[in-house]
Amino acid sequence: MKPNTTSRQPQRANNERRASRKLNKPKRPRGPQKIILFNKPFNVLTQFTGEEGDTTLADFIPVKDVYPAGRLDKDSEGLLVLTNDGILQAKLTQPQSKSPKTYWAQVEGEPSDEQLDALRNGVTLKDGPTLPAEVERMAEPPVWDREPPIRERKNVPTTWLAITLREGRNRQVRRMTAHINHPTLRLIRYQMAQWTVDDLAPGEWREVTLHSGQ
Repeated sequence: MKPNTTSRQPQRANNERRASRKLNKPKRPRGPQKIILFNKPFNVLTQFTGEEGDTTLADFIPVKDVYPAGRLDKDSEGLLVLTNDGILQAKLTQPQSKSPKTYWAQVEGEPSDEQLDALRNGVTLKDGPTLPAEVERMAEPPVWDREPPIRERKNVPTTWLAITLREGRNRQVRRMTAHINHPTLRLIRYQMAQWTVDDLAPGEWREVTLHSGQ
C-alpha cells in the first residue's frame, strides 16, 4: 500500500512559508543600535564598494556593520540614513510603512499651479501611478555649492520645489518632474523620517539615537 503523501503537502508548504518568513524578517542588531546620518555629496555611490575610480561611502564613513536605509542616486545629494538595525531599515524603506521623505528639487522653468497639482494628485509613470505627494514652491535654500555646478540655460529660470513622498521608486522625483516637462537639475534629500540634513556639510556624518531628533 502506497503511503498517503497528499495530506502532507499542505503542511510541508506551510512549513516552507514560515521558514521563508523567518529568514526574510528584519532583525534587531545583536550589539547596540547604530544610526548614522550622512550628507552624501554629488557623484558618490550609496554603497561601500565600487569599481576602480568610484567614490563610495567607505571614503567617508569608518563605522562598520551599518547599511543604507534606501538608496540615493549617484547624481543626487543630501541625507542618507545608515543603520545596523534591520527593523528600522525596513520601517524607513518598505512601501507599506509610508515613511515620509522630503526632497528639495531645483527644476528647469517655472511649473504652473496645474502642473504642481498633478504631482500632488499623483501622475502615471511607466511603472504605474504615484501616490499623492506634498509639493510646494520654495525660496532657494541656503545650501552648499555643488561640484560641478548644474548646467543652467541662460534666459531659462529655475524653480525650487519641496517634494515629500511616501514611497521610494527608482529616480522617482526626477521622473515626476520630467513628466510635467520641468526636468530636475539638482536634487537634495532634506529629510527622512525625523532626521534632516541640517548642520551637516557635504561628506560629514554624525551618529544619533532613535529619539534624538536632529
